Amino acid sequence: MSVTYRVESGGVLSGRIRVPGDKSISHRAIMLGSIAEGTTRVSGFLEGEDALATMNVFRALGVCIDGPEQGIVAIHGGGMRGLKAPHGVLDCGNSGTSMRLLAGLLAAQPFDCELTGDASLRRRPMKRVAEPLVLMGACIGTAAGGTPPLRIHGVPELHGIDYVMPVASAQVKSALLLAGLYARGRTCVTEPAPTRDHSERMLAAFGYPVERGGGRVCVAGGGTLRATVIEVPADISSAAFFMVGASITPGADLVLEHVGVNPTRIGVIEILRLMGADLELMHPREIGGEPVADIRVRHAPLKGIEIPRELVPLAIDEFPVLFVAAANAEGTTVLTGAEELRVKESDRIQVMADGLAALGAEAQPTPDGMRVHGGPYRGGEVGSHGDHRIAMAFAVAALRAAEPITIRDCANVATSFPGFVELARTAGLRIRAL
Repeated sequence: MSVTYRVESGGVLSGRIRVPGDKSISHRAIMLGSIAEGTTRVSGFLEGEDALATMNVFRALGVCIDGPEQGIVAIHGGGMRGLKAPHGVLDCGNSGTSMRLLAGLLAAQPFDCELTGDASLRRRPMKRVAEPLVLMGACIGTAAGGTPPLRIHGVPELHGIDYVMPVASAQVKSALLLAGLYARGRTCVTEPAPTRDHSERMLAAFGYPVERGGGRVCVAGGGTLRATVIEVPADISSAAFFMVGASITPGADLVLEHVGVNPTRIGVIEILRLMGADLELMHPREIGGEPVADIRVRHAPLKGIEIPRELVPLAIDEFPVLFVAAANAEGTTVLTGAEELRVKESDRIQVMADGLAALGAEAQPTPDGMRVHGGPYRGGEVGSHGDHRIAMAFAVAALRAAEPITIRDCANVATSFPGFVELARTAGLRIRAL
């Protein structure tokens, strides 16, 4: 299906909105609920294509799941050994999170399986997760070049390892921890920099002991997960588009409700504040082990900065829209240490640089980041390369463009943000889907 966005220039973001549920937490709720004992009840579940792909995989593995209905899901877990051999190939759609985490979870099951996905996912690197799993005794094959499909031959038992990750990756860490649940002994993962810790928090919520400290996370195999109740907060990665939109638009005053503000995910907030953004976290609270707050954003003049390297892993998914913030800032913004962006759903460094240049903004890509020079830009036509975050970032750019912006190939926005166009229109963005 072909979807094009047409976004008129101008507009002011205001009011109160709630973006859809957190994608990372929604994935993990399905996965852990499926291997827990008893029925796990989830509210706020993200009904986007990526999370639904994870749900459909577990249904194919024999798990009974009710819903989703208005974000409500009931997962009737079968315990640690309750998964069944699938009758066909398991399709992860566009979801790299699904594939990488499933690789860890399925490596120790008593059956063989194959994981595939759409054309975009089949280009993404999988060696980074397959290689450490092989060190644990897993038998995993990839296509030439280390890309999907993944062919997993079930083994009777894995063994724990002490793994030092060469590159910070929450997906690799989570895959190893999931494999560690089935491994003999302890599995420990050491991170070179902090990454999102939803897996660790949720394992604890399911009653599974997790040791944490000094950048190291450990689990011992052979335990049991007990069903629980999970309330999924609004996704900060989805909220980021509106944070930037309100920050760059004179007269904007927007409240984003019930947003997850996990310390390992708030890099976008810290970067925007360094740039001069007016962001206020209101009514902070904790729900289901995850910190939550309402975020009020008002317009403020932004300035270019050198983005601290330690914040890069904490904002890795938000850089497409942060590049738009940089294009609206006074001076130059410099990003380094973000080569991970080149192997996302698209090469987000090159695609954003090309799109900004097409609009008349100044952006120079580098091997591990970008230099963006703030200033006025015109409208025009850009391609998202099927990347949901690219599409939404350029939609936000239209708020300050001199002319309308047309964005091609936007169907994949549904992977993370169903209803984006309607909610954005409610907030004040002059957008329509063609």
